[in-house]
Amino acid sequence: MLRALLSGAHPYLVSEEGTGKTRLARSLTRLLPAIPIIKDCPYHDDPKWPQELLCPRCRASEDPVKEFGIELVPGEKRFSRIQGNEYTNEAKLLGLKDIQAIAQGKSPADPRVFTGTGVFRANRGILFIDELPAIRTKVQVLLHPVLEEKKAILEEYNWEHPLDLVLVATGNPQGFSHVNEVPRPLLDRLELIYMDLPAKETEREIMLREKFRVKENYYQPPENQNTFTYPTLAELERKVVAPWWVIDLVNQAVRHSRKCSWLDKKASIRGTTRGLDHTYASAELENRMVANLADAGQGLKLALRGRTGLRADLIDYDNPKESFRKSDEVTEDLLWNALEDFDFRLEVDKKNFATEVEALIIDSDNLTARLAQFPEVARVIEHLKKLAGDKVSGDLSQGEKKLAVKPHGANGKVAEEYTYSAFETIVNLAVHQKIIERPLSGKVFVPRQVKWARGGP
Repeated sequence: MLRALLSGAHPYLVSEEGTGKTRLARSLTRLLPAIPIIKDCPYHDDPKWPQELLCPRCRASEDPVKEFGIELVPGEKRFSRIQGNEYTNEAKLLGLKDIQAIAQGKSPADPRVFTGTGVFRANRGILFIDELPAIRTKVQVLLHPVLEEKKAILEEYNWEHPLDLVLVATGNPQGFSHVNEVPRPLLDRLELIYMDLPAKETEREIMLREKFRVKENYYQPPENQNTFTYPTLAELERKVVAPWWVIDLVNQAVRHSRKCSWLDKKASIRGTTRGLDHTYASAELENRMVANLADAGQGLKLALRGRTGLRADLIDYDNPKESFRKSDEVTEDLLWNALEDFDFRLEVDKKNFATEVEALIIDSDNLTARLAQFPEVARVIEHLKKLAGDKVSGDLSQGEKKLAVKPHGANGKVAEEYTYSAFETIVNLAVHQKIIERPLSGKVFVPRQVKWARGGP
């Protein structure tokens, strides 16, 4: 992407849905400095440009700088987005006539009755076309002179307007629904870049950064609060925390959906983010402060039902409820596989450990206080908690950072829930590492593995 931009070329990002194409394109505006323009010019005319390069409004003035003034446009505003679909036409791409101006007596052939849209608003900035192949091919060809000659050609007005922009386009590979052919002459003017899903650690970072929260720069209560009482930002902040093992297992479970043989449609990065969001919400519904594996199971089911798709032979078209049930079973299987790959070996005396786990499953109340009586389990839980220090990142909440760095400083309710979350996880790991059998009591959540035949359940 950077190589294409440094060459003055136009990147075309191709991938399946949910890989972050739009996010990447939008982030490019942070690389752009503020620029001076003639004030209120819709096409961002440069105050130093000669008259022939100016838009019709600015060109009609003897001294547009004196008449209108100058203003700075920040990099974030140097961005024009066109959403590609079957209804994207010439008007959305280039512009349309101002009916009111014509009604006031101006000629329909006068360029001043023309209102520029997507391409013109991108002048001296970035033109972002999301889902380029979704636009009909005969509309796509209107981009040829924009990219090749750096101008918009409006034959109806006998008018050519110079443009200085970078096009960043995105699209799905050929073979997807609603995909039109990108004509070869246009493709020859674009730099094709395949965009894969991010690596595990990068996806974890995105998941934490994009999780649901009140953003400080968006929350500004009015100064005069005499009439209404506004909550503070601290009061609005989510109090529920997720231990590092829950965060990592949510991430890994969603990643497993992309290689699951039961699914035809794989989960995007949004599935990871929403899986974590719903995990927090599951704990909140139970009036708890610390999320556990059961919360992750519920959260992932809600997040993945619409973001994954069962194989066609598994879908029950006459009974949608049954299809939802199968989808939830597959989600538990994804979490099962995430636990299977979890990098934490239980170095324990298997017999003593199994005995202690069985006793604690029967009665897990006051777990923190009772752990002194169960040294094997206590040692493993302590080790799991200590690893949290290596997982601290800037995108964790303050509560999660505090819990990771000083787990023993938590109050009684938080400490108890944190310990239980660790205990539940090591019980699952013990099942996977064949140290204990699957608990029969049902008091500890253990995801179920799908064991369907090839033809389905």
